[in-house]
Amino acid sequence: MDSKTSDDDESFPFVPLKILVAGGFGVGKTTLVKSVSEITPVTTEALITAASAQLDRLDGIEGKTTTTVAMDFGRISFPAQKLKLYLWGTPGQDRFWFMWDELALGAVGAVVLVDTRRLADSFAAVEYFLDRDLPFVVAVNEFDGSYQYTGDEITDALALRPGVPVVHCDARLARSVTDVLIAVVKHSLATTPT
Repeated sequence: MDSKTSDDDESFPFVPLKILVAGGFGVGKTTLVKSVSEITPVTTEALITAASAQLDRLDGIEGKTTTTVAMDFGRISFPAQKLKLYLWGTPGQDRFWFMWDELALGAVGAVVLVDTRRLADSFAAVEYFLDRDLPFVVAVNEFDGSYQYTGDEITDALALRPGVPVVHCDARLARSVTDVLIAVVKHSLATTPT
C-alpha cells in the first residue's frame, strides 16, 4: 500500500475505513495520529494540572505536560488501493473510557499502542477489543531506552489470542505508523466474515 500525503486530491473514488487508536495513558496515541495524518489533525489536548496529576499515574512519563481529554482525529489516503483511513484516537485515562464506545462505532479495526515500560496499562484496551470482537493489532511503541520485547513475549504478557498481530513501531515516524495501519487493514480483512 502506498499512502498519499496531499490533502487536496479528492479525484479518486475511495472506501472510507474507520480505525481506532487506543491504549493506556501516555503511550503515544496523539503522536501516532499526528505523525501520519495528511490533514491537520484534530486534537483535544489539555494541560495536565496539579489535580489531574493526582489522578493520572505519571510514572515513567514525568515529562508529559498534556493529555487527550476527548479524542484525536486524522486521515491518511491510499489512492492505489482506493482507501482512506480515518483515525480516531481515544483518551487513555480510565475516567474518559466512557467515550470509547462512541468512538468505536463503525470502526473496522483498531491499534492498541503499548509502552513496554508500562505494559500493564495495555490490558484494558486489549480486553475492550477482545470483548467486542473488533479486529486489532498490538503496536509496540519503541520508546528510547525501553526494553525491546519480541512479539512472542508481548503475546504472552498480554495473553493475546492466537493470530493477533504484534508489530513494532516508532509513533513519531510516518512510515512506521503507515506500516502499523496496513497491518490493521490486512488483519481486519482477514478476520471479517464476507
